[in-house]
Amino acid sequence: MHLKVGELARSTGLTVRTLHHYDEIGLLQPSGRSGSGYRLYAEADVARLHAIQALRHLGLPLAEIGPLLDGSEAAPQRVIEQQMQALDHQIRQATELRERLALMHGLLLKGGTPSMDDWVRSLAMMTTFGRYFAAGELKQILGAYDGIEQEWLQLQAEVRRYMDTGGGIDTPECQVLTRRWTMLMVRWMGGDFDLIERWGAMFRQEAEVRGQGGAPPTDMMEFMESAIKLRMGWFQAHFGDVDYRRTRHVPDVEAQAIEAEGQALLQAGEPADGAKARALHARWMALLDRSSGGDAALRGKLATLHQGHPLLLAGLPLGRAVREFLSSVHERA
Repeated sequence: MHLKVGELARSTGLTVRTLHHYDEIGLLQPSGRSGSGYRLYAEADVARLHAIQALRHLGLPLAEIGPLLDGSEAAPQRVIEQQMQALDHQIRQATELRERLALMHGLLLKGGTPSMDDWVRSLAMMTTFGRYFAAGELKQILGAYDGIEQEWLQLQAEVRRYMDTGGGIDTPECQVLTRRWTMLMVRWMGGDFDLIERWGAMFRQEAEVRGQGGAPPTDMMEFMESAIKLRMGWFQAHFGDVDYRRTRHVPDVEAQAIEAEGQALLQAGEPADGAKARALHARWMALLDRSSGGDAALRGKLATLHQGHPLLLAGLPLGRAVREFLSSVHERA
């Protein structure tokens, strides 16, 4: 089967003039001619035209396409693979753009009818977010914010009151706030420390996002960054080569229950080798196993936090007295 130049032009969306040009420069020459001199294109010619168009979509100039098709890279599967890769990239870009637009749409709808300033500010913030997070990550982060918003705003108010007193970062009061701040971030980011680090990097480097939409202002960010850095230094000193960032988040309520029962045992004068103490110790070990993911080295470091810097325990649901009591159960076991 052969196609005349007009038929090929109509079926491909190209102009007859374009096909004539391809013929003149030797890029696509028809396999034959009709008795009246019309160009006739065979199946192989159409396949070559497809390859030409695919390579044009990849951005190659006509001068480079001819040698490429006439050389070792002319295999149809190679050309198709290149086109598929280009399309995959375009699909990913289009999908991400669509998700970003949907996120912005949702944010604007929550605030009612947006003004021009709202549009510009939201576009600028989404552009900034896009430098640090994929659209799917942003959807996760912004979607989870509703669940922690009130607690987050309340915590910021408490931090502001503490800062107004002139208190430092190395006090029990500040480190209680610091622990609450970091654990709220862990909950917000689903325990993903990479997301937490990138979120922090964005706020350190992008001044325009600070103080916007519930975000803390610059002075509070700098204060809490210093407090967190101090706390992380104590953790690093205690954990050494063991990666404490692998710790899995376990709700405080379970450790709080162990703390309450441990305090009750201490007040009642229960012996460390008694049945109640051993049972509570077993619960503590099970909690540490979950927190450490079964990693013995990490579990050991978590169990001995009370032997590190005194302020490491600030804000933790399990205090020093109960930890020392439960440790003595382990030593006697």
